[in-house]
Amino acid sequence: MKWQFISFAQTDLGLVRSGNEDSALTCANLIAVADGMGGHAGGEVASAIAINTLEQLLPVISDLKVDVASREDLFLNITYEVDSQILAKSKDSPELSGMGTTLTALSILDNNVELLHIGDSRCYRYRNNKLEQLSYDHTVMQELLDQGRLTPEEIIDHPQRSLLTQALMGDSGIDPILVSYEIKKGDQFLLCSDGLTNVLSEYEISKIIEANKPEDIAPALIAEVRVKGAPDNITIIWSTVSDIKGNSEVIKIGAANE
Repeated sequence: MKWQFISFAQTDLGLVRSGNEDSALTCANLIAVADGMGGHAGGEVASAIAINTLEQLLPVISDLKVDVASREDLFLNITYEVDSQILAKSKDSPELSGMGTTLTALSILDNNVELLHIGDSRCYRYRNNKLEQLSYDHTVMQELLDQGRLTPEEIIDHPQRSLLTQALMGDSGIDPILVSYEIKKGDQFLLCSDGLTNVLSEYEISKIIEANKPEDIAPALIAEVRVKGAPDNITIIWSTVSDIKGNSEVIKIGAANE
């Protein structure tokens, strides 16, 4: 493996929620964030299913004997397995009916990173001191923005700002896509749940990134969100792509680690 992620991750309950419905995973060649939804702990269950299903796939997509195209297909189609498991769990536990989760995952395959994204958890690339959103928010607000019916300023306090148009809910019917980005040495990536981006602007996030060492970025971002009220769970992964071999341990945080 030529490239790998060197990652720092942290999750926080926030100041309003009673439970953490976020889950996340980091390892040498894959990082992912899932933000669950649904009452009776359904969100925690759904996000954990997404992350634990990804973890089970790791031995295959890390196997360099398997060709890149096959590993891409497996990574892309993991959403169907997540959907299937959420549906089965909902049938076994009717109180969890209606649960779902976002999933934003980034995998290193050969000389590219491949982005798999459903929902409104975000993926940013930080390159040449510039923060660029790579993911597309699957929300009603984003659709209204695209249609010119709302301005970015009107979205800030809109009561439906978090209403999703896509999520993994057991019968989502989503045809996922992978978006590929060529790796440049030193590329850095931020994956996060909307508990961060609903509170801090990209400008504020960039300033905190500029002012901190890699290991301090996630705690600094969470601290600033908490200063501003932290109405939701916050989960952050900060990763640098490196050609230096580091820790390959699989680490899970949030609901998936409980």
